[in-house]
Formats: sequence, structure tokens, C-alpha cells
Amino acid sequence: MSMSTVEPGTRLADRFRLEDRVHESGGATLWKAMDEILARSVAVHTFTPDFPRVEEVVTAARLASRLTDPRLTQVFDAADEDGTAYVVSEWVNGDSLLDLLESGPIEPERGAALVAEAAEALAHAHAAGLTHLHLTPARLVWTSGGTVKLLGLAVDAAILDLSSDEPAREDAEGLGRLLYAALTGHWPGELDCGLPAAPLDDGKVCTPRQVTAGVPGYLDAITCRALLQESRRGEPPLATPADVAEALAHVPRPAPAPVTTGPPALNLHSEAPDGHGMSTMPPRMPSHVTMVPPPRPQTGTASKILLTVIVLLVMAAVGVGAWTVGKNLGNTPRGVEQADGTQSASPSIKPVKVEAVSAAGFDPLGSDRAEKPEIAPLAIDGKPSTEWHTDSYNSADLGKLKDGVGLILDMGKPVPIADVVVSLGSAGGSTVQLKVGDSADLSSLKTVAEKKGASGTVTLLPEKTVTGQYVLVWFTRLAPYNGQYRGTIYEVTVHSPGSA
Repeated sequence: MSMSTVEPGTRLADRFRLEDRVHESGGATLWKAMDEILARSVAVHTFTPDFPRVEEVVTAARLASRLTDPRLTQVFDAADEDGTAYVVSEWVNGDSLLDLLESGPIEPERGAALVAEAAEALAHAHAAGLTHLHLTPARLVWTSGGTVKLLGLAVDAAILDLSSDEPAREDAEGLGRLLYAALTGHWPGELDCGLPAAPLDDGKVCTPRQVTAGVPGYLDAITCRALLQESRRGEPPLATPADVAEALAHVPRPAPAPVTTGPPALNLHSEAPDGHGMSTMPPRMPSHVTMVPPPRPQTGTASKILLTVIVLLVMAAVGVGAWTVGKNLGNTPRGVEQADGTQSASPSIKPVKVEAVSAAGFDPLGSDRAEKPEIAPLAIDGKPSTEWHTDSYNSADLGKLKDGVGLILDMGKPVPIADVVVSLGSAGGSTVQLKVGDSADLSSLKTVAEKKGASGTVTLLPEKTVTGQYVLVWFTRLAPYNGQYRGTIYEVTVHSPGSA
């Protein structure tokens, strides 16, 4: 079969049926296809008979197929036989970095976490002798399953005829470009990748902090060390993907605060600072902790007077307490045991985490009745760096299009709900309600808790334990996001009452 006859419905290797033409350029065509044996979607590259680099592409694909890092696209098959050349690889569902940047830069730590995963995967590839050389926002994908995928390793370069005398440095700079894009929403390269060009200052690319307010200084420095190959804060340029991965290894990820039954324990020991007095990862203190300065010590006559007053008050309190206890003991009804003063108090009851069976975007009042359903599982995957979010709206009240939108959890069966801990985005202004019921119908779900002006990690606590199979986190007002408004949930944790 000649490649000139390739069309929808064509079967390759008696197995892969071509369905939809996704992209075509320079004699190479990308298809969405069906693996009829395993009943799964796959990506297939086919090539015209006059495509000049078929051998290089097939060789690159076969080399890439030997890598096992799950963050790299898996290659299933590659062949060039009887005038037919093709490469079959994993079909990836999700949002690319380009998709995530539609409304502007994403949260700095989230963007850095995505690039950190790509850098680690690319470091493994370089250790095996493979390079990418075509790192663009469209090639870095946040999958619907809550993982990172880097597309096109080795194969993209072979198709586009890309090469470099310093491939490690080229890919390190590419990772720097991805990080720059995530932090600023601009692209610092010559290639048109769908983002606005990075602004220049005297012919030189502006640093991320010059473009976007709120970019942490250490991320700005890492970006410049990779992208511009410059020394920053006394640290050398990042010349390889492994260098970039190491620099980003300790990037703080957004995480919900742990549920505690007492005052939180504070870790006051930050990462060891470098030789210039700058900490690689600045220590963070929980937002709900208030540090109260100790009282100033009293001295001289005032101190003696205060001490005397305190002693007198303590003596009076002891006397009143003894009289009250004696009176209560004397009035104890017959047949009722008197409490032993040495008896220990009842042990505290700790809530028990309950796993949800599934999560879904809940939009019963919208025209399409869907709200980012493909990324809803990311809110219950146990990974605080992943998120579900609503669509973007023109005002905090959802553009006056509907009364609310949310994320609904199916617990699998009715369970008692003690509280629900929700990790929101850092921007304030959200109003969230907790609704519980036995039917995934808005009218059947009862509002049992509400938080206004919410941000960060919040605990939605009903006045009393409620029971239901469905748990809904319902936004009635949204937080600002890149000139618009949207609700963001990194993680939802449901607790049932524990036993003593």
C-alpha cells in the first residue's frame, strides 16, 4: 500500500485503523487512530512517498520505544516496509501547557512543578542518548489522569530535521523557555508557538519578574540560568536537563494543610542557605497560624505588686473550687458512682478519611451541563499539585449566567460526613458551600456549611454530622484569575467521625 492512498479508514499492520487527520505538514501527517486489537486510541504518523527522512524517523521512534519513563510518550510500533512508513505511539488526553496558558500565566509553583517533571524525564532520556530539541508548550501535557506527559522525544527532531552541536544545552534552554512561558504567559523564542512574544529590554529578553508580578525570586533565577545560560545568585548556568531537574527538585507544591486535633507543629528549620545567604526554598508558615509576641517581663515594684495579686487570686480560686466540689459530692444521688479524681479523660476522637469513588464537574444550571469533567478526578488523586477548576467567567457571580457550579463526589454509598477539607487557589474571594445528599440532583442536596471570601485550605464543617452518598463543593462566587474569575480545587478530603 502506498502512502499516497492513506485516508480515513485505512488499516496499518492489519491493526491500526486511521480515523481523524489531526495535523499535516511537510509530508508528515498525524492521525488519531484505533488499535483494533486492544480497543484503544493511538497516535499515528504517516509519511508521503517523497518524505526524505523516513529512515531517521523510524530509527528515532524505535530508540524512543526503549525508554520506560511514564512521563515520556510511549512508542508502540514503527515500520518502513513495502513503501509504507508509520510510527504508532500513545494517544494522550489532557491540557497542554499552551491550553493552560490561554488566559495568562498559571500559578508559579504549579508551572514550575510541570516543568520539573519534564526536566526529570528529559534527563533520563539524555542519559540514554536521546534528545528532544523541539520543546514547546504544546508538547508538555497535563493529562486527564493527573500525570505529566512530554510528547515527541527524538521523533519530533527527526521529522523536522533538527540537530544541535550541544543537544544537552539546547534542551536545557528549551526547559527554560517552558518555565518562562508558565510564569509569564509569553514565549521567549523565535518559533511561533501560539503565545505572545516575550517583551525585550534593550534587545534582551526581560526576566519573568520584569514581566509578571509575584514571580518568586528563586524561580526567576532558575529560569534565567536555564534560558539565558547566565549565572544568578552566585549559581552557574543550567547546562543540561539534569541540572534543571536538580534546580527544580525542591520547588514547593501547593498542598492542603494537614488536619490536626491540636495546635499545628511549626517546622522552623528552613532549607540550608547557600553561600550567599539565600535559601533555595524559602520556609513557609501555615496561613492560619498567628505568631503572638510574648509579654514583656515586669520589673521592680510593679512586678512585686503583680505577684502578690496573682497569689491572692489563686488562693481565692482554690477555696471556691474546694467548696464547690465538696457541695457537689455531698449532693451526689445514691446509686451513682462518684468520679475518681485520678480517672483519665475520654480519649479524643479523630476523624477518619473516606475515599470518594469518583468526582465530576457539576453544572446542572449551565447550557452544556458540563464543567471541566475531564479533569475532575485530579481533585481526589491525592496529588496536591494537580487541580480541577471551573470555566473562566467575566464576573465573580459567574457572569450572572447561573447561581453556582461545583465539583461533586460520589462516595459509593451513604456515609456520615464530619467535615470536608478543600484546598482552593491562593486568590481570595470565593464563596463555597458544602452540600450533601443521597441523589446527584441539586434539589436533593442540602447545604450544611458555607465559607465566604475563602482561599487556600478551608474546612467545611457542618453543625452536626450529616449522612449522604454525594458530597458537593458548590461555588456561588469565584475568585479573580488572570483578568477573569474561576474556582480552583487542588484537593478534596472527606472525613467521617472516628471512634474513641
